[in-house]
Amino acid sequence: MSVFRLENPKRRNITTVVSGYRKHKDDLKKDFLGRCGYCNSIDTWRFVWFEIDHFVPQKHLKTIKETDYINLVYACRSCNNAKRAKWPTKDEKIHNKNDEGFIDPCEDIYSDQFKRTNVGRILPKTKIGQWMYDAMKLYKPQHEIIWSIAELDELIQEIENVLKETPNDELKDRLLDCYRGFMEYSKKLSSEGL
Repeated sequence: MSVFRLENPKRRNITTVVSGYRKHKDDLKKDFLGRCGYCNSIDTWRFVWFEIDHFVPQKHLKTIKETDYINLVYACRSCNNAKRAKWPTKDEKIHNKNDEGFIDPCEDIYSDQFKRTNVGRILPKTKIGQWMYDAMKLYKPQHEIIWSIAELDELIQEIENVLKETPNDELKDRLLDCYRGFMEYSKKLSSEGL
């Protein structure tokens, strides 16, 4: 088993008034480290679309404005669509109760709710983690696939760095074969979508 994510996102205290919440997308991408706040998928490939989620759904907002940065989450379309307006407490100030509801992904304890298998599958570790896992459909295979592709990409970069230091034709050929297969698979995913 491995950790769910290596680094937790942190929102800056941005209080700039904007005409629409989408104006915050670039700042959110930066604060969320270019990753989905919920599943930790990386925003690198065309086949994973990223959106802005209202942590407390808009229909439950009373004092929070729909453009308030503190309530926005950089999210992949899969997590955003799965979460939708789910909010069991129906109260913007109460995020969860009796192990149902959500933990803000910028809180350090969010990462404690999940773990990953060695092949990237997300698994819940707690009761509220199980609730969020089911609510956001974190069991979908695309989360595992995206994680695996990101791991492979990182491994290829590490091997390329080693080859710069110590040339090795056999390792180089194996890397090129792996890389070509990776690129072919990535293009297929990009054209077909997940």
